[in-house]
Amino acid sequence: MTTETSTAPAEQWERVQEQVANIRKETARVIVGQDEVVEQMLVSLLCKGHCLLEGVPGLAKTLLASTLGHILGLNFQRIQFTPDLMPTDILGSEILQQDSGGGRKFEFTPGPIFSHLILADEINRTPPKTQAALLEAMQEKQVTVAGQTRKLEEPFIVFATQNPIEHEGTYPLPEAQLDRFFYNIKIGYPSIEDEEKIVNLTTGRDLPVADTILSTEGVLDLQLRTLDVPLPESVVKAILELTHSTRPGSDQATDFVNNYVSYGAGPRASQCLARAVRALALLRGKSAASIDELKDAALPVLRHRITPNYNATGEGITEDEIITKLIS
Repeated sequence: MTTETSTAPAEQWERVQEQVANIRKETARVIVGQDEVVEQMLVSLLCKGHCLLEGVPGLAKTLLASTLGHILGLNFQRIQFTPDLMPTDILGSEILQQDSGGGRKFEFTPGPIFSHLILADEINRTPPKTQAALLEAMQEKQVTVAGQTRKLEEPFIVFATQNPIEHEGTYPLPEAQLDRFFYNIKIGYPSIEDEEKIVNLTTGRDLPVADTILSTEGVLDLQLRTLDVPLPESVVKAILELTHSTRPGSDQATDFVNNYVSYGAGPRASQCLARAVRALALLRGKSAASIDELKDAALPVLRHRITPNYNATGEGITEDEIITKLIS
């Protein structure tokens, strides 16, 4: 009995690491040169957090999300956000149906939100009313249509995209809504070597297809295993110091922050950092979270939770530069 108890955690850990390795291997078959982005998206999935993807068109954001959904055995839906998109187009609606006996009744037709993995493409192109319908589902994991509340099936993750270079006809997300996103991931251009691989891989007769290696139950189990990764007290203190250092006027704030930041990150940032460092440690095969994971999680967790002031804007100082200076 003692032997079984002591070896069970080790066996579980080996199984988890094998699953993680297989996920990375299958993703690499389809996605070239986006290892850091894939890792960040996996962190969001393991932490049950939604993420905002920012990048110019053509950087495979849709392919990234759909490939991860396929590998993990999750139902995937893509919603193209447009100015005329209505909340019912996302949530679903009640439609009057007639049965064989001539009777009529309203039946609920679910919208695309009833899936495991949602890609909300160009979320800032739709009016605030429709944005709010999606964000409520993200926060509450449920939707209310015609007075009836319906739970969304777990796991439920939203990857929303924004085009950073095209602002005409857009409705930027307010800070309070941005805070609901676990991660803000910026996707850059590939290197010339990676782009050569992309061209060779995707312009031939046979396109690469990843295998499905997990199921919804497997994803839920991985999310639970993430919670078991130890979080040392020293890392917790570093998380709190980092978050507090972003707040102008706090004891931890430097003159740099007081001069260039209007609003700092709130308590949700500390919660997200604690969850993210655990997930990163799990993905990297570490027995406990460390300061290294905190440094890597700081940018995607904090960049959409701090607001530079006019001084920073005038001098061209970005959120990423502020955060980088704080963690250096």
